Amino acid sequence: MNVTFCGAAGCVTGSCFLFETERSRFIVDCGMFQGNKEIRNLNERDFLFNPADLDFALLTHAHIDHSGLIPKLVKNGFSNKIYATKATVELCGIMLPDSGHIQEMEVEWRNRKRARKGQPPVEPLYTSIEAINSLNNFQAVEYEEEIEPAPGVRVRFLDAGHILGSSIIEIYVNEAGTTTKIVCSGDLGQKNQPIINDPTYVQNADYLLLESTYGNRSHEDSGEKVRLLKKIIVESIESGGNLIIPAFTVGRTQDLLYHIRNLLLKGEIPRVPIYIDSPMAVSVTEIYRDNPGYYDEPTLQMLANNESPFEFSNLHFTRSVDESRRLNAIAKGAVIISASGMCEAGRILHHLKHNLWRPESHILFVGYQAEGTLGRRLLEGAKVVKIMGEEIGVRAQIHSIGGFSAHADQAGLLDWLAAFEKKPRGVFIVHGENNAQRELEALIRRKIGLEITIPAWGEKYELNAEAHRQEAPRPALVNFKLDRAVTDLEHSVLNLRRQIEENSLDKTEAQLADIRRLLAEVEVMLKK
Repeated sequence: MNVTFCGAAGCVTGSCFLFETERSRFIVDCGMFQGNKEIRNLNERDFLFNPADLDFALLTHAHIDHSGLIPKLVKNGFSNKIYATKATVELCGIMLPDSGHIQEMEVEWRNRKRARKGQPPVEPLYTSIEAINSLNNFQAVEYEEEIEPAPGVRVRFLDAGHILGSSIIEIYVNEAGTTTKIVCSGDLGQKNQPIINDPTYVQNADYLLLESTYGNRSHEDSGEKVRLLKKIIVESIESGGNLIIPAFTVGRTQDLLYHIRNLLLKGEIPRVPIYIDSPMAVSVTEIYRDNPGYYDEPTLQMLANNESPFEFSNLHFTRSVDESRRLNAIAKGAVIISASGMCEAGRILHHLKHNLWRPESHILFVGYQAEGTLGRRLLEGAKVVKIMGEEIGVRAQIHSIGGFSAHADQAGLLDWLAAFEKKPRGVFIVHGENNAQRELEALIRRKIGLEITIPAWGEKYELNAEAHRQEAPRPALVNFKLDRAVTDLEHSVLNLRRQIEENSLDKTEAQLADIRRLLAEVEVMLKK
């Protein structure tokens, strides 16, 4: 059996892993690459496999960096089943058509520019209709249910505690009378999140694909993150501005509602208007409300007391564009929660455009910000940003609360891995930036003593019950490694140039060190 890392290798997003057994071929996840332009351009490349040759697909959860290329997969010839939990199927029913609409809008904008230059039009990755059509391939499964999607392959979904319906996937492959167990962690949640259960502990595996998004970071504890949320809400009101919260529509928005509701009921924050400005977030919240079977015990007790974790008197949902535009006229005293969580598209851009330049306003980040995104630039202290073609000075106060992340932090990842009764003989670290992966690798080796591999995009490994070996790199793989190093080098030079333009000279030494390191890597590869 082989596994090829077709995404989330060398970066956080674009989750996709191809498995090839003696009798079948299948993928786990088919996610969209998110981040800077170089990373997003990976979405345009052909898959590293023929979609028509796949026997089935497995999906860990609905977030776009795990599911967002499924419509492209179907568009390119995949015609079999995609197995996921019921909640994941329902969430994808909202998120994938919305993603298709975004693809259409972005291509329409690009084609207007191309027409002015006399260039031919381009096609979207997929349309909203193609996304809707891809939903016919989904088949819902339950947690703990064992399925056999192909001869010699058994699969079980376990609760990952990340978002509603998120899964750890156990895969049992029988070849030549020997069974090999692979576990794909998906995105692991942190313990004690509201609404959903904690991640399920796994007893054993031969091989593990482990996420590492927060592999070098620690979150605030539950009490501290709520205290910080209260403090920031109160400060934003007292300073006479608004509080703008970019939030992912699935997971973060519902958690925020839960905690804001509790703060209001305790009288710890003023009864100011709270706006959820995202039609998709409204629909997702309805799916959360309609799936109590995924709730943890405290939330089930709330329902037993006829209380809703998502409703309170000063909460307002805005669906229409006109309602959203009217929010921009609010000068002070409002909390506006809007998508996208990384500030790359959607209504949040309008709210940032109207509030970033105001020193009395506050911006609060509560989720991961990928490298190259507007959210990441704001967190890193950018003084000027471009939003919808207009340069906006950043004078608002920028905050971040890591404890609201849906991901397990470094301690959470180590705790989950240490709970294996029979340790994996091989661990592949995926879904992480280089620093997070390297730090997590060192800790796992030192504290747990496991064999660790950090795969690159396109690399293929052989797996069996006794050993694993890396295949000799193919010429295309060597070229990709060189291409990636050159791309990283170009990106570092662009970052350095931007920081000089923004007078962020305190960061230039670190950037120069990165450039020197990348130049050395490119030189070694060229000699080979």
